[in-house]
Amino acid sequence: MRDVHYPKLFEPGKIGRIQVKNRIVYPACSTNYAGLSGEATSRLIKYYTERAKGGVGLIFVEATCVKYPEGRNTNCTTRLDENRLIPSYQELAEAVHVYGAKIFIQLNHSGRCHYPFEPADPVAPSPIPCGFCQLPVRELTSEDIWDLVERYSEAALRTKKAGMDGVELHGAHGYLISQFTSAYTNQRSDEWGGSFERRMKFPLEIIKKTREKVGIDFPICYRLSGDEFVDGGNTLAETREIAKTLEGSGIDILSISAGIYESMPVMVEPIRYKEGWRVYLAEEIKKVVGIPVITVGQIKTPEFAEGILEQGRADFVALGRPLIADPEWPKKAAEGRAEDIRKCISCNSGCIGGHVFADLYMRCAINPVVGREGEEGWVELKPAKKKKKVMVVGGGPGGMEAARVASLRGHEVTLYEKGKQLGGQLILGSIPPGKDKLNYILEYYNSQLEKSGVNVVLGKEVDENFVKENNPDVLIKATGAKPFIPDIPGALGENILTYEDILSGNIQLKGSKVVIAGGGSTGCELALYLAERDNEVTIVEMLAELVMDIEPVTRFDFLTNELPESGVQIFTNTKVLKISDKGVTVSDASGTESLIEANKVVLALGLRAPRILQNVEKFVPEVHTIGDCSKPRKILNAIYEGALVARLI
Repeated sequence: MRDVHYPKLFEPGKIGRIQVKNRIVYPACSTNYAGLSGEATSRLIKYYTERAKGGVGLIFVEATCVKYPEGRNTNCTTRLDENRLIPSYQELAEAVHVYGAKIFIQLNHSGRCHYPFEPADPVAPSPIPCGFCQLPVRELTSEDIWDLVERYSEAALRTKKAGMDGVELHGAHGYLISQFTSAYTNQRSDEWGGSFERRMKFPLEIIKKTREKVGIDFPICYRLSGDEFVDGGNTLAETREIAKTLEGSGIDILSISAGIYESMPVMVEPIRYKEGWRVYLAEEIKKVVGIPVITVGQIKTPEFAEGILEQGRADFVALGRPLIADPEWPKKAAEGRAEDIRKCISCNSGCIGGHVFADLYMRCAINPVVGREGEEGWVELKPAKKKKKVMVVGGGPGGMEAARVASLRGHEVTLYEKGKQLGGQLILGSIPPGKDKLNYILEYYNSQLEKSGVNVVLGKEVDENFVKENNPDVLIKATGAKPFIPDIPGALGENILTYEDILSGNIQLKGSKVVIAGGGSTGCELALYLAERDNEVTIVEMLAELVMDIEPVTRFDFLTNELPESGVQIFTNTKVLKISDKGVTVSDASGTESLIEANKVVLALGLRAPRILQNVEKFVPEVHTIGDCSKPRKILNAIYEGALVARLI
């Protein structure tokens, strides 16, 4: 692998007494790929192996439970609390080492952030429930704590026996170790709490016991939240003192993250957060320690990562979701192919929020191969047995992925889009505040469609006669969906608008009274967009809560940060009865009717798939319908269906 393009990024680095081939790190990210008993499955091994094959220097295996079930934090958690689990992790280490990567295991106990569906009560330094999980908590006894010290150190020894290169203690994100070190969660008055020194006793005893068992040659990393971003929690000032204390205890490297569950959006940032916004945390901690420091969070491009290292802000750069989205990120960067990187959009819909928190296998909205690395034809495309003429109608994400994959397999592919540019719903979806990362998808496909040899025809609306004249072997319908117009009085009035009218720029609103009917993600994003333009905005939603159609981290951010700061007025449990030129007549949960005055009413009540190209099966041998024109859903569904169909042709 050449390293001329980003010399600092591909410079070898040292952690304790081991050398890492470059400065790119894959941090611990939960996958739900472990087996029912916590073992490393074939799916999990294939997943990590692909990241190693893609060129990453160091991999941290996801939060691995030291006491089961009490300490688990996901549905299918990795475990090293028993010796019988060692062989499966040995197999993982061996697979990763083939590609020259180093691999550590992150050890964790969830504490009060316990995965709830198990016969075990959450435990913590103090009986303070997590504001996010909201589960009753039992306070640990001193005997319990000493037992956990032993369990962490024993799990570290198992990590070494499995052939791993090092171990990481998870002291961030509001899990058990950080619950001890923070006054926000530790209100004990015994030897394990109170003063800074007593709050640090638990991690220091774990480090001491672990070092005794693994020896001086086995690196120990400590993950730390640089700022917990909650009132009463650890700030950067406290964290700097923690970092210095940890260095004095013999820790070899620090990995600096941010937040706890109550400040979830800074842990796994939604789409609106800017690239590298929290690098400053690692930078400030690096100033007070002499050991290497890893930074993480919203680092998308090789250029930005290189800049961090050049400026001495950190020693290693961790790419979590970016390496989920594209495991070949390091390889492409090293070869000077940054335009080929499939950049993470921070949607959280396929990974932590939308899937892992929902007890599902981790996926990725923009990389359909994630979790399917071991299935034939996904990582390495199989050439088509017979070259076919493929017509793809619709240039949204599903259509673009279908066209790309089908062409790479050897088919003759033409992609038709009736608009003046590719993108479909992405074009308008990228316009509301903080949604500009959706343009990453467009940039990627504009580059890759040309490289893969797809013939793209813009400004062409395809009808049945056109299909018949062109006589394709395969037709893939990816024509998207249109805004749903409800059957209520006044819904077709002159003061009615849709999100397309607003975001396309066809209608400019400023200083207007606007009611948005629908409090899903589209309605709430429109509300923020219109509020920024000095409109008086009201959301009316018939459900009891807003934005129920998105994953919980982004939803948490909407409800606790974005909407409260916007000045938007909100009515939930409220039904739209009729619309007039005066505004919207609604009824609340008790059935009481009232009028909300408005100059304009925007309908954001979902999408409906149009009925087009209905009879093409009569003259096309193979027809597939994908994405929103099959059923309106998410980017994840459209890209997966495009990828799947193109592999079946």
